[in-house]
Amino acid sequence: MEIPLLSYHFPFTVKDKKSMFSGYCLSFSRRKWINPFDRIRCCSLEVQGVQQPWLKPKPSKIDVGERKETVLEEPQMRKHPSSGICSQIEKLVLNKRYREALELFEILEFEGGFELESSTYDALISACIGLKSIRGVKRVFSYMSSNGFELDLYMRNRVLLMHAKCGMMIDARRLFVEMPEKNLVSWNMIIGGLVDSGDYAEVFRLFFIMWEESLDGGSRTFAMMIRASAGLGHIFVGRQLHTCTLKMGVSDNIFVTCALIDMYSKCGSIEDAQCVFDEMPEKTTVGWNSIIAGYALHGYSEEAVSKFYEMRDSGVEMDHFTFSMVLRICTRLASLEHAKQAHASLVRHGFGLDIVANTALADFYSKWGRMEDARHVFDKMPQKNVISWNALIAGYGNHGHGEEAIEMFEQMLQGKMMPDHVTFLAVLSACSYSGLSERGWAYFKSMSRDHKIKPRAMHYACMVELLGKDGLLDEAFALIKSAPFKPTANMWAALLTACRVHENLELGKFAAEKLYGMEPEKLSNYFVLLNIYNSSGKLEEAAAAVVQTLRRKGMRMLPACSWIEVKKQPYFFHSGDKSHTQTKGIYQKLDNLMLEISKHGYVPERKNLLPDVDVQEERVILYHSEKLATAFGLINTPGWTPLQIVQSHRICGDCHSAIKLIAMVTGREIVVRDASRFHHFRDASCSCGDYW
Repeated sequence: MEIPLLSYHFPFTVKDKKSMFSGYCLSFSRRKWINPFDRIRCCSLEVQGVQQPWLKPKPSKIDVGERKETVLEEPQMRKHPSSGICSQIEKLVLNKRYREALELFEILEFEGGFELESSTYDALISACIGLKSIRGVKRVFSYMSSNGFELDLYMRNRVLLMHAKCGMMIDARRLFVEMPEKNLVSWNMIIGGLVDSGDYAEVFRLFFIMWEESLDGGSRTFAMMIRASAGLGHIFVGRQLHTCTLKMGVSDNIFVTCALIDMYSKCGSIEDAQCVFDEMPEKTTVGWNSIIAGYALHGYSEEAVSKFYEMRDSGVEMDHFTFSMVLRICTRLASLEHAKQAHASLVRHGFGLDIVANTALADFYSKWGRMEDARHVFDKMPQKNVISWNALIAGYGNHGHGEEAIEMFEQMLQGKMMPDHVTFLAVLSACSYSGLSERGWAYFKSMSRDHKIKPRAMHYACMVELLGKDGLLDEAFALIKSAPFKPTANMWAALLTACRVHENLELGKFAAEKLYGMEPEKLSNYFVLLNIYNSSGKLEEAAAAVVQTLRRKGMRMLPACSWIEVKKQPYFFHSGDKSHTQTKGIYQKLDNLMLEISKHGYVPERKNLLPDVDVQEERVILYHSEKLATAFGLINTPGWTPLQIVQSHRICGDCHSAIKLIAMVTGREIVVRDASRFHHFRDASCSCGDYW
């Protein structure tokens, strides 16, 4: 019986007249397509280098039928292995001890010629999938082929799945084409493999062929196709697939629903994603995770955290993905209170030792300077992966603890954990931030020599910064020119920063011109060059070269914004802000602080023209947003707690000097996260070494 689409509540309307799935009459007794897809012209699916048509298979090099006949002619060559070995392999796989199962399989390979049962091959296939071992796939399939094992449809599908799950899509395609019989499972496996490999255009091409063969696609098929439309970024294709799921009666399937939420989120329609979520008959863990991830993807961090609390209050079971997502959102929000609650929930729900969730937790604490908490979480983890090590090493490095970062890296190597390119980025950044030049160059050279990791542009940017910090600007420029690839924006930005610190106007102008061509809309590049002009005393040239350029491009200097969280509530400040209810107390506190630090040598800098400085107001520099946030924090927090402030722009030189002295006279630790890095102010010094 055909079900009309209009009988369903649908959260959107399809406006695209060239409907991708028009011309179909859906029936549950038997689907009949009226001239299917003959009017489809989707240029995004027309890609170069497409495989040969799926329905024209080439002769297989491995013909099971021919081998079967050969084996039947020589039955005396067949051997039956000890049932104990096969039974042990199957038990090992059942207990997810895949590596041991494949090691035991080597005994059968070494002897050769044994005839194994389907259950043993089935177990070995599961072991290969569990390990994603390409070598294991080749070993098992070669043994299966050379011993003439006769494949039924179930085993052919299992072999196909093994190749697809291990990323061997060329072989998987060949196996699929050569299958004498296919069912919906076969189609789903090859489609799923193509989706996982990111070949979305080929997914739709194969999907069309599947429909032409009159195979009824189920919920699994539609879920994968919706994932493919998300990969293509085409919301109209996803909406048409949504229409089909409604007609086919599979729209309430949990996999389809979650795929739709993910698709709408990735295609930029969080409203449609919320509509799908609201209409879920049963909101599961995966459904909640999908909508939380959708809000987080679009930068709605507060809404994402709110959804997390709704999920918690609904009684739905949370998993390690839930906690790892929320902790990453807390990192973006700089919300220690939310993170503490997520940490408590993580332990309470039995994920206190989970590697994914705890790595996210260690990463959060590391990024916000709570290295003791990060180290405590890290040390308690029974298992650690390279991401866990990277989080801690990067945390130490970002907060100016270069020696500790290097110590952790050496422990990682001693523990036989293989570093990756992210590890070396963390180590080189740590050396750069802490001025450890010799160690930095030693690790940079060891990348390709000892670890076979080819340095990338991000690693070169670290070395440019390392040279720039030492004042070796010519050497830094030479390194950029000698890089084995086209210099990136990060490399030129590192040189531009060095030119600002060391007041090299000519080289700074050259680096800025390169950056303007790569990132013409990035304001921070203009600000750095502006400060180079100002520090050189060339105010007129600054106005002509930078300010007029900004005006000509229709860009303007946005005021900086700083925020601080006090008693679980964020408070935002702009320069000269007088909108806060405690404005009188904040300004009085700041004036007193300015008077106090002036006794220790503070003199306001008036040469920096940053985005939050109105040059028409002489006193505005005294009331920058970060200073106001600092004064507010000092008034409203106990004297033993550190202040954590987030700044939207790069902190200016005047505020940097002032907050160093404020930290000294108040005896407080003040942490400022600006657009460049973390600054830990304590006892009239900063962790950045006055280089940012």
